[in-house]
Amino acid sequence: MGRVLGSIVLLVVIVFGLAWAFGFVNLQQTRDAQLPTVSVQGGQMPKFDADVANVQVGTKTETVEVPKVDVGTAQKTVEVPAISVEKPAK
Repeated sequence: MGRVLGSIVLLVVIVFGLAWAFGFVNLQQTRDAQLPTVSVQGGQMPKFDADVANVQVGTKTETVEVPKVDVGTAQKTVEVPAISVEKPAK
């Protein structure tokens, strides 16, 4: 039943579209639309207190192994990214 109804609606839309495309239907706006007047009074926005984590982003010195051009590896001191997070007190 739904498929038949959908086919009928599609056929009506196609026929109307063709009639409009070939000039058999001419739609003219005879009156402008106007939104209704709405009045809003009172109300209050919510208020929140938030304790959030303090995030520190920077670098720290670490010793890491890096490959050497010759055989083996060597340790080298480099700057690496560091992030610390201090959670808020409960």
